[in-house]
Amino acid sequence: MTPSKRLALKVLTTGALAALSATSLLAQAQTTPPLPVVASFSILGDLVKVVGGERVQVSTLIGIDADAHAFEPSPADAKTILGARLLVLNGLHFEPWAKKLTQAAGYKGATLIASDGIKTRPSPKSRAVQHDDDHDDDHDHGDADPHAWQDPTQVMVYVKNIAKALAKLDPAGADSYKRNSEAYLKELQALDDFAKAAFAPVPAAQRKVITGHQAFNYLGARYQIQFLAAQGVSTQAEPSAKAVAQLIAQIRKDKIRAIFPENNSSTQLLAQVAQESGVKVGAKLYTGALSGPNAPGSTYLAMMRYNITQLAEGMKRN
Repeated sequence: MTPSKRLALKVLTTGALAALSATSLLAQAQTTPPLPVVASFSILGDLVKVVGGERVQVSTLIGIDADAHAFEPSPADAKTILGARLLVLNGLHFEPWAKKLTQAAGYKGATLIASDGIKTRPSPKSRAVQHDDDHDDDHDHGDADPHAWQDPTQVMVYVKNIAKALAKLDPAGADSYKRNSEAYLKELQALDDFAKAAFAPVPAAQRKVITGHQAFNYLGARYQIQFLAAQGVSTQAEPSAKAVAQLIAQIRKDKIRAIFPENNSSTQLLAQVAQESGVKVGAKLYTGALSGPNAPGSTYLAMMRYNITQLAEGMKRN
């Protein structure tokens, strides 16, 4: 065999081996099962899907349009988490049932509190007129408000925590999780900019909104909006007649026209307040749950942009 033929054979052999190796690695990646992750509710589930991509398989315990405050785990939920390697919770007492559920299921996997490291806000009292950021002494400082995802800058902390937890369980996917999370952080920054621009034309005196329960504490603090509600941070709280009367009186006094129900809770109380105040109820906002694929709140980013747009337009009518 001539030297030139030997060289050609060597090149062909090296190329074939490289192609075979690449094919083998690709096949291995394709056959590696995705990391099973369970998120407590749909908004967290969406964040995990974005960061994890195809390397994760995400299940949620509390589904779309469901009220997390009314959730009670079932035996099926225990079975669901038993098959997970990671359980992602919001924390801040949002999932008071989590400890009992994991113990009952015998769950041995990892648990992530996605809100770890955020700057918490005190949980507002259920009295309707006590959600003004200028009156912090009226807040109950015993517990933190769990609805931190209503502020996109807080969700940046969630995303970093999720990426870190996934990389720890799946080191081979660390680069992928890093890329996905960094790309999403840019989208969250764009969302924050979008909100600032949407609310900018609304005068400070008109930045008042009535909602079903106190789920917008973080959003209100971020964008200087006063949210009023008869119920507290839980949709299960029973407002007093006095609180409802105070709310109606303030709506009339301040001529508030921005009244919004929520997708995952009863609208009966808010409809009563609106009727007695002579105000028309606006479109439903998305607070603690995403919508189905054919509605405006099917992802966290879509939910927030929709809410921000509705709120901005509503406050302009005040």
